[in-house]
Amino acid sequence: MTTSQTPPPQSQCASAGRRCFTPQSIQAAYNVGPLHSAGDDGRGQTIAIVDSYGSDTMAHDLHVFDRAFGIAPMCGEEGVSCASGMPTFSELHLQGSPATKAPPSTSNSPGQEDKSAWALEVALDVETAHAMAPGANILLVTTPTAETLGVQGFPRMMAAEQYVVEHHLATVISQSFASAEGAFGSARSLQNLRYAFKSAAHSGVTVLGSSVGGTNLCTDPGATIGRVVDSASPPGACQNGPGQSETGWTGSGGGYSSVFAKPDYQSGVLPAGSAAIGAMRGVPDISLQASPSTGALVYLSLPPDGQSGLKCGSTPCSTGWYDIGGTSLACPQWAGLVSIAAQINHGGLGRINPALYKLASNPATYAADFNDVTVGNNTAETSVPGYSAGTGWDPVTGLGTPNAAKLLPDLVSAVHGG
Repeated sequence: MTTSQTPPPQSQCASAGRRCFTPQSIQAAYNVGPLHSAGDDGRGQTIAIVDSYGSDTMAHDLHVFDRAFGIAPMCGEEGVSCASGMPTFSELHLQGSPATKAPPSTSNSPGQEDKSAWALEVALDVETAHAMAPGANILLVTTPTAETLGVQGFPRMMAAEQYVVEHHLATVISQSFASAEGAFGSARSLQNLRYAFKSAAHSGVTVLGSSVGGTNLCTDPGATIGRVVDSASPPGACQNGPGQSETGWTGSGGGYSSVFAKPDYQSGVLPAGSAAIGAMRGVPDISLQASPSTGALVYLSLPPDGQSGLKCGSTPCSTGWYDIGGTSLACPQWAGLVSIAAQINHGGLGRINPALYKLASNPATYAADFNDVTVGNNTAETSVPGYSAGTGWDPVTGLGTPNAAKLLPDLVSAVHGG
């Protein structure tokens, strides 16, 4: 596979029916620029990104990505001379070195056990988190088993997150994986995996997780909640394209839990017009860019399948560049934003869910801090019905997407009771 270190032009993306977002266009869409201009870029904070296997070329690929888009390099990138004050990229491989394949799985998602297939997820997570918060340190935490809809991998991944919390290695944890509640054998087996989230909340560490994709909706919309739904973790994003014209994405998750009761912060005042939340937890809390048709450009020199995410006519463009969406994109971007808030706070924010809903309960603050997404739905491309986006909170886009320059300082104040 030949590779080019020059990103594809938008004309090439358009020929494939896509709108490829660069880091700069994403920052502009969510009003991150004023924060960076003020020196708020995540410096002094560490984002732990948890993924299966890792990528053998991540240090190299991150450097190519940064040079291509003019992003400040990190100490730990291949070929970069480290200097005092530089953010660092490092890797932590827990529970042994990755195998080529995980043990056999009963997952209904073929390919999730393949190490090479996870390399693209790793590149997406690391590069987009760094692009959103170029001053933050990034710690890539890997385990030698894949997450496959709850049937394997989760115990080791939760143990890895517990290790990060216990050893004070990060102020933000990003996990671009989730599973439907129905994928677990019982509610108890699900509850037994919450210990890392509880530890994180008590230690001032914020955990973010992707919402479950619409194709994993099981048979009951009430059971479509990602395993990350609990009091310590605000599930991530489900959005079509950045900006005021955003639309709820059919590939996203969302709905009402059949295991977790509605938390206190969802029992308060919601924005006017919000969907009713009954006795059980509603997700997601927040959203951001996710649809593959408006994805982010990432660089990977270790192709997961020998094909690029873009096509030149009917032929894959083997350029090393991929245009990637999904809720896996939104989660590390949100982690970058939270690291900026942690910098403003001079330390980790911990559990931010109550603060998000507190801000949204004030009509003026809600209008200033969030972009309310009111159209679209997350109905799967099957017979499983989903939900529709609407005014205020809804089980497709949550409270909406961030106006970062407004939301992040207000979030810090709200965490402290302001």
